[in-house]
Amino acid sequence: MDTGTIATLFAGEMKTHQAKLAGNVNEAQVAQTALESAAKSIMERHDEQRKSAQSLLTHWDAKAAEGFEGRSARFGDDLTTTAEASARGAKIVSEVTHALSARHGATGSLVDEFVAKAEGLLKAGYALAGAKVPGALLKALSEVADLAGPYVKESAGHLKDARAEMEDAARKLRALEKDLNSDGVGDPGQAQHKHSPGKGNGKEHGKPHGGKGHHGSTKPNSARVEEILANARKNVGYHEGPNNRNKWGPTGQPWCAYFATSMWREAGVNIPKYGFTGDVYKWGERHHCAYDRHDLAKQARPGDAILFGTNSSWSGSEHIGIIEKVEGNKITTIEGNSSDQVMRHTYTLPRDAHRFYGGVHPK
Repeated sequence: MDTGTIATLFAGEMKTHQAKLAGNVNEAQVAQTALESAAKSIMERHDEQRKSAQSLLTHWDAKAAEGFEGRSARFGDDLTTTAEASARGAKIVSEVTHALSARHGATGSLVDEFVAKAEGLLKAGYALAGAKVPGALLKALSEVADLAGPYVKESAGHLKDARAEMEDAARKLRALEKDLNSDGVGDPGQAQHKHSPGKGNGKEHGKPHGGKGHHGSTKPNSARVEEILANARKNVGYHEGPNNRNKWGPTGQPWCAYFATSMWREAGVNIPKYGFTGDVYKWGERHHCAYDRHDLAKQARPGDAILFGTNSSWSGSEHIGIIEKVEGNKITTIEGNSSDQVMRHTYTLPRDAHRFYGGVHPK
């Protein structure tokens, strides 16, 4: 009797789960490669566009040159935004690819372990049957069937979790697509170009909060801001669980941006639930309510999101908090994922200004 073949037959459902996981891994790898290639190609195009524009402007001394330079710069910004989105998409897919590969490997180990144990039971039963022990082989087959139950359940769990991870990745990619919206490259003429915060006359920014600006303003908060602050305050002291498990974002991911945007959303602010801090600042730029480090002292007010780091790029944006109060040159914040919990912090300007690259008013 070929006990190995019989044992493998009992592992059929587990092997089906393993095959489905293998297919998912291959699909994720293809998507990851495509996104990485897109990011690289777009940045190469950006470099070519920038060099061509610079070469042309060197030999062009006319009034129209200034307008061309501005349009060229905006187009370069569009290309950079698209490339960064592709790179972030590749990172999202990379994470799920690694998770799927691990589950595929774990399911393969389950199959091997089960087959080895089942074959041992069948060989023992076959030997007893040869020794004229009544029902020994049927008993062995029954034991193998019983053994298969928990293994099938565990392999099915891997497949179920893999589907959940892929659905989570799909949600992140949809949010990324929604945030990118129209980049002016794939959808020319639809992009909404905004003046960079902190440059020009500043009319695109939100208005200062009161006649005295940052220092000593007593203008009352709006109802929306009060709701944002109430939402944030009630969570002060909340501590994450194992592997970054939290109430606002996916397990295993940093959650300061999920916390901040959730507090805004609960108060009715129409902003996506972002997982990357820089996306909040870019959202503010698109909605004319972002301000940079140089305007922090004048613009910062309760309910705002305040951004830590050097800029809104993937590598430059590090953390985010919600401003709870502004008193003189002191800013008190409520921050998610600060030492693994929701905490208050107070910063003094201009001493701590280097920590931030800007802020965003809720809209």
